[in-house]
Amino acid sequence: MAILYNPPPHHGLELIYSDDSILVLNKPSGLLSVPGRGEDKSDCLATRTVSEYPDALIVHRLDMATSGLMILARGKQVHRQLSILFQQQQVSKSYIAIVDGIIAPTSGEIERPLITDWPNRPRQKVDYRVGKPSLTHFMVMEHNQTNMSTRVQLRPRTGRSHQLRVHLFSIGHPIVGDELYGGDKVIAKSKRLLLHATSLSFVHPVTDKLLTFESDTPF
Repeated sequence: MAILYNPPPHHGLELIYSDDSILVLNKPSGLLSVPGRGEDKSDCLATRTVSEYPDALIVHRLDMATSGLMILARGKQVHRQLSILFQQQQVSKSYIAIVDGIIAPTSGEIERPLITDWPNRPRQKVDYRVGKPSLTHFMVMEHNQTNMSTRVQLRPRTGRSHQLRVHLFSIGHPIVGDELYGGDKVIAKSKRLLLHATSLSFVHPVTDKLLTFESDTPF
């Protein structure tokens, strides 16, 4: 499914934190984390950041449609150190989403293996035979009976592509505004994907201090 890339105007980086080793930025919805294929997809958070911080390197990504907090390393050595933190699941991440329908349990986990749906890329799918282990914890924050939706906090324990979107879709509660997994009714409820990376917590790779950053949910 081809999605037209129309990135938001660049009015300056939304910088949450910076020092000589790391940057923490708030990525807007609709902006790629890294360049996509073709010149029309060159505008992204990475290129916008490098124009101001030439040593900045992407450590992890958010989907184009997802907004919220991202960490960038300053220099290759810090990049390696941060990459190890992510690989060892030592970075705590939290997201807020609004999903279609009323989720009955107040909390729980979704443990379903994920793999790329190659004939339908960039879609991912649940595959119990060859999928990679994937785990998401969720906690219901609020039910909206008027438009039949649920606000949930999501804490992924793994970092698979589209993990939160596919996990919620797989239990019958796609994220509102999801053009890949939502269907016409769910897409029509919002002009954007209602998924925001709201908090990050990790040990600074140089100072060894525990850092926690938060970003207000824009919906």
